[in-house]
Amino acid sequence: MTRHSFTNGHIVTPGGTLSAATITVENQIITAIDAEADAGATDLDGGWVMPGFIDTQVNGGGGVLFNDTPTVEGLAAIAMAHARYGTTATMPTLISDTPDAIARGLDAVDAAIDAHVPGVIGIHVEGPVINVARKGIHDPARFRALDDEMLALLIAPRRGRVMVTLAPECVSTDQIAALVAAGVRVCLGHTDADYATATAAFAAGASGVTHLYNAMSPLNHRAPGVVGAALDDDSAWCGIIVDGFHVDDAALRIALRARPADRFMLVTDAMPCVGAETKNFVLQGKPIHVEGGRCVGADGTLAGSDLDMAGAVRGAVTRLGLTPEAAAGLAATSPAAFLGLSDERGTLAVGQRADWAILTRNLYPASTWIGAQPVA
Repeated sequence: MTRHSFTNGHIVTPGGTLSAATITVENQIITAIDAEADAGATDLDGGWVMPGFIDTQVNGGGGVLFNDTPTVEGLAAIAMAHARYGTTATMPTLISDTPDAIARGLDAVDAAIDAHVPGVIGIHVEGPVINVARKGIHDPARFRALDDEMLALLIAPRRGRVMVTLAPECVSTDQIAALVAAGVRVCLGHTDADYATATAAFAAGASGVTHLYNAMSPLNHRAPGVVGAALDDDSAWCGIIVDGFHVDDAALRIALRARPADRFMLVTDAMPCVGAETKNFVLQGKPIHVEGGRCVGADGTLAGSDLDMAGAVRGAVTRLGLTPEAAAGLAATSPAAFLGLSDERGTLAVGQRADWAILTRNLYPASTWIGAQPVA
């Protein structure tokens, strides 16, 4: 048993924010939270203790791109890079690639989970069953149909959570239902679907949308598109990138007012530049230039982000006007619920994993703890 005590700050719990607290941990699980500090408690100096952040869209970090390095070592490097910014659980994300590459990625995540790599809880397969009209930075030469081979690959039992982003106009609702029945979290993305097609996909079991507004048919007053379908469905989860480049802040504020706030998730869509000294990188043969937090290809197309989760939380507060507690919910509680992991992650509460992020009073990362052990 260990006790972790804090004072002079803000400890975010489901029952309210505490100015002081002592968290008791046994076998990496929180067994008690007392609203008082022990002698020798950590002085937060106005800072914050939040539940560890959960990022469902992480293409890379620490100079490593998951597509290029689908290994246990590569995943460990990516997870550690993001742990520096409060992230305690990641869904490493494969950008559209060949079936062989996807199989290697799936196997690597299984191996990483078996090896107890801190911070790896599953995989996000983004593409290749997407629409060339909304391809973004994805390579259309790698796009393909959801044939029997691909479907079998995606529904095979895995050690962690599996999330798939697809364009619903490129598949049948029966295929979506088959993925969902196998436990796959299906999200709509890189899609030009109309409102009716998107709504039918949600009815078939699709969970939500990947990076709301980006790479999808927009909301038009006579053609609501995927954005309209997502904002019109209170059960759909919406990942949002709060970096000032992907979406105008006003559009995100409007979305947050349009539907339940707890159905939004902060995501980074992070590339290898996060946590790396060298920012520029190569994505599937394309040189990507990174400057001022913006990642772009030679033609100016956005190529993921240089955003970390602490920065996303800070942006949700400073750019969108959320409280730090609400931002913490979007960074931890919502993604845990989306992944079906609320019984073990997403809040600082008895029975939960002892994963937390400590931020300064200005919401910059100070330290990160996984299983009550400091990792960054």
